[in-house]
Amino acid sequence: MSEFLPNPARGKEVFDLDRAHVFHSWSAQAQISPLPVATGKGSYFWDFDGKKYLDFSCQLVFTNIGFQHPVVVDAIKKQADLLTTVAPQVANEARGEAAKRIVELASPHHQKVFFTNGGADGVENAIRMARLHTNRHKILSFYRSYHGNTTSAISATGDPRRWPNELAYGHVHFFGPYSYRSAFWSKNEEEECKRALEHLESVITFEGPNTIAAILIESVVGTAGVLIPPQGYLEGVRALCDKYGILWIADEVMSGFGRTGKWFAYKQLLAAELLGVRKIKALMQRSLRWNYYELSTR
Repeated sequence: MSEFLPNPARGKEVFDLDRAHVFHSWSAQAQISPLPVATGKGSYFWDFDGKKYLDFSCQLVFTNIGFQHPVVVDAIKKQADLLTTVAPQVANEARGEAAKRIVELASPHHQKVFFTNGGADGVENAIRMARLHTNRHKILSFYRSYHGNTTSAISATGDPRRWPNELAYGHVHFFGPYSYRSAFWSKNEEEECKRALEHLESVITFEGPNTIAAILIESVVGTAGVLIPPQGYLEGVRALCDKYGILWIADEVMSGFGRTGKWFAYKQLLAAELLGVRKIKALMQRSLRWNYYELSTR
C-alpha cells in the first residue's frame, strides 16, 4: 500500500458522488449511507478520516487473501503490460494456464473450465448447459438460497428477493436441512438429514423426474445464513441425482477456494469415494478472483 494520508474533505466528496450517481444493489436508495473506503491492506481497510477497520466479512465474502496482496497486484501489472484483454474465440496463455490449474484442483473427471463474468453469469450458463444436455427444463433449488440477480439465477434463489423477479420458467424450490429451524420437526442432525432427503425425493417424484434437468444447491448455504449440511446430506443428494438421471450443480461462489478448509466445499462434505463421479457442475467466483478482477467459472 502506498502511503495513505487521511483526507476527510475528499471523503465527503466521495460520499456525495456516490449518493448523486451510484445505484446500489438490493437497497432502498434513500435509506442507505455507504461508508467511503479509501484504501486497504491485508485484513484491514481505512476510511478517509484515517479510521482503521478489521474486515471480518471480507467485504462481500470475496477478499480471501486480503486487500492489495503484493503478488497479485504485481501479476496484474505485468499482465496489463503484456495484454489487457482478448476475445473469447482465441487461445491465450494466461487463460489456458488458469483453466489447467483449476481443473487440477477439482475432481478427476473435470477437464474443462468455462470462464464467465461473475457468479450469476456462471449460474445462468450452468442452468443452460444442464437443460441442453438433459433435454429437461426444471431446476430444483433450496428455499434458503441465493444464486445471483440475473433472470434464471434470481428465480433459482429462494429468499424473498426472488418474489418480484420470477420471470424465468421451470424453477422449483424445496427445503434443505436446517436443524435450528427444521421444516421436518427433527430431533437431531441424523433425523434432519434423513427427512430432508425424503422431502427432496418426494418433490422429485411429484414434479416428474424426467422433467428435472438439475438440482442447484450451494454446497454451504451462504447469504441465507451459512448453513452447513449435515453429514450424509450431499451423499444423499448425489444418490438421488444418480437414481433419476439428474445433474447436480454445486454453487461454490461463496464457499469455494479454501473457505471450508479444502479447495471446494463439496470435497469437504462429500464422501471421498463419490468425488470422482460424473455430473457435478462446480461454480466458483468470489473466492477465485479474490475480487481483484471480475471472473467466474463453470
